[in-house]
Amino acid sequence: MSLSLKLPTAAGGLETFTLSGRAPAQPAPGVAFNRIAYSAAHVVADPVAAADPWLQCAVDWDATIAYRQRLWSLGLGVAEAMDTAQRGMGLDWPTSLELIRRGLDAARDVPGARVASGCGTDHLLPENARHVDDVIRAYEEQMAAIEALGGRLIVMASRALARVAQSPADYERVYDRILSQARQPVILHWLGEMFDPALAGYWGTRDLDAAMDTALGIIHAHASQVDGIKISLLDKDKEIAMRRRLPAGVRMYTGDDFNYAELIAGDGHGSDPVHGQSDALLGIFDAIAPAASAALGELAAGRVDRFHEILGPTVPLSRHIFAAPTRFYKTGVVFMAWLNGHQSHFTMVGGQQSARGLLHFAQLFRLADAAHLLEQPDLAVRRMRTLLALHGVEG
Repeated sequence: MSLSLKLPTAAGGLETFTLSGRAPAQPAPGVAFNRIAYSAAHVVADPVAAADPWLQCAVDWDATIAYRQRLWSLGLGVAEAMDTAQRGMGLDWPTSLELIRRGLDAARDVPGARVASGCGTDHLLPENARHVDDVIRAYEEQMAAIEALGGRLIVMASRALARVAQSPADYERVYDRILSQARQPVILHWLGEMFDPALAGYWGTRDLDAAMDTALGIIHAHASQVDGIKISLLDKDKEIAMRRRLPAGVRMYTGDDFNYAELIAGDGHGSDPVHGQSDALLGIFDAIAPAASAALGELAAGRVDRFHEILGPTVPLSRHIFAAPTRFYKTGVVFMAWLNGHQSHFTMVGGQQSARGLLHFAQLFRLADAAHLLEQPDLAVRRMRTLLALHGVEG
């Protein structure tokens, strides 16, 4: 079939767009990395479940686990039940725990599969939290449930804590309690307010430098219990400054979906490798998984130019998917999975497929082609035409 179609433009018209048809880069069999790389993975909704999407969470478990198996096959780890899985935006705690259970079960059949699971307080509504002790109990409940399944923890930022904390000391108290009882070293999670407005002022202040001081103080006090920290501030200079101040061996997991290529490549600063490079825990790796895997393999082989050649073209796509309002990035991630045939429909838990407009999807389609990320061009064109028709555009 033709690889041309008509896409809407910001000027209000239509333009003919022709795909390059170039296939995505693919990693070599058995690819090895010299960075730890987690993809925060999306969930696949069940579109025919007897449920109201705004009120109930219906997941297609087979398709959801199949996508994780794909990520593991590419050498990527899975960051489970995180914000990319619509945690707090359609995915509730009981369903999150079931997702974690199923993901851990599936990982046991995959040699070397990495899984770390989101531990938060989302079953405690922020308005119901009265004191930091309420937050501690909520964290401990999820922590116990995940560790009982054998899971490793990503300690997610807490909306409830952001609401009730009166000072940095309250954050220190909560994290001291949680870290001191974790069975394995955890990954901490600092999510900026562009991802979740309810997390504004996390660590007790809106001053990012002062917030960083508090977070680093907590990490240094519990260095043996912290594997690393993922920060998602979309500010590469803040990430670099923070990673240079981490204790030896504590990793910086970049969550910067705007600047990940250069942050992962690193600057070689310092005598401890973790001070001069970032590992990865990224939502965009869900959408660009083959390219991410291939690029990381080239980096491990010392071919830095080839790493940037593969990963560089994905950055404009990622910046578009994560454009403000950034919290709606999940819609673009799932749209990519649909275009590439990894799920049969474009519906999401919480009805979040409606969070972006047609112009956003049209530009995403263009950028995905420019980044060589459309795995089956014929299928991508057919599905894009379906979306256009649904919006009254004959593409």
